[in-house]
Amino acid sequence: MIRLIATDLDGTLLRPDLSVSARTRAALDAARAAGIHVVPVTARQPRGVRRIAEAAGFTEYALCGNGAHGVHLGTGEVLFEAHVEEAAQRALALALAARVPGVLFVSVRQGGEVFVAQEGYAAIAQFEDHKREPVEMGAFSLDDVLALPSLKFIVRHTTLTPRELLAELRALNLGGFAVTHSGAPFLEVLAEGVSKAWGLERLCARLGIAREEVLAFGDAPNDAEMLAWAGHGVAMGHAEPEALEAADEITLTNTQDGVAAVIERVLAERALYSRAESSLP
Repeated sequence: MIRLIATDLDGTLLRPDLSVSARTRAALDAARAAGIHVVPVTARQPRGVRRIAEAAGFTEYALCGNGAHGVHLGTGEVLFEAHVEEAAQRALALALAARVPGVLFVSVRQGGEVFVAQEGYAAIAQFEDHKREPVEMGAFSLDDVLALPSLKFIVRHTTLTPRELLAELRALNLGGFAVTHSGAPFLEVLAEGVSKAWGLERLCARLGIAREEVLAFGDAPNDAEMLAWAGHGVAMGHAEPEALEAADEITLTNTQDGVAAVIERVLAERALYSRAESSLP
């Protein structure tokens, strides 16, 4: 019996124009009416979740920063935070910059509200990258970027793709952090051991929900751990290989309301089971 639905946003719940379809909103509302928690689990920071919260009906828990930051959208309560330590991000930045000239870094701090971007980063960024205007990003020295621990540490190159940059980073054989990517044009470095699954496990423990009672949706490499951890993981029809491999099921694409299609089926099966159970002597 599903008690919590964990869903990625961009490329999963949201359509390409970042809207929530009427069918998807109806499915989310039906799940909530059935007593199921519906939790966005996203690479976005809380400010990015709030941009679509009304359209999706999100008023309670959210897992942001790829699971590093658990918050309650209604009360503002911080459930937990996990930061990349200063020493780990400094070692990464200095070694990678020496190996790959032109790499740039950003430190995301203070619940995702403070964005400390290295000089030159804003020039190659767009609003869609971080749900933040480039003019708000600043232009800081590398020492300033590395001065404090990061809720998320961003690594980007002007020409290398995230997969190419990830290969360069892994070749350094460093430790003390986790790294992933979400389809955006940069790598996302987190505290060691942190992932969407890490954050989801902590929220479920708080709510008294077992992993077998979790239905999860995703499409990108940063969703793979969550899809594998959940009792039933669902990858979108257009998902990246990592998500497809981790999932128990593949649904339709986000343009075809793939999340809604699965929720509708799950709720129909739940109703059928309840009717059958109530008819027993």
